[in-house]
Amino acid sequence: MYFPYFIAYIAIGFTITLIVFFWALKTGQFQDQQRARFLPLERDLASEGEGTSRWRQCEIYLLFFLACTGLVSSGAVLVFALISYSG
Repeated sequence: MYFPYFIAYIAIGFTITLIVFFWALKTGQFQDQQRARFLPLERDLASEGEGTSRWRQCEIYLLFFLACTGLVSSGAVLVFALISYSG
């Protein structure tokens, strides 16, 4: 059966989710909830003239890489499960 592959895939995703959630709690990402709802309405004039910092560029590339890796691994698990099931 191909169910163990999906269970392992879900367990890995859940573990990564918990790690990111606890990292966010540790770094204080959820502390200022009252201000957060008004952020889309504010216009930050100071950051308009600034370019993207090197760290921000690395972060964007890392997030893109993680998204692509997730899609590829999802496809690989699906293909492997279908091949194992039909064989």
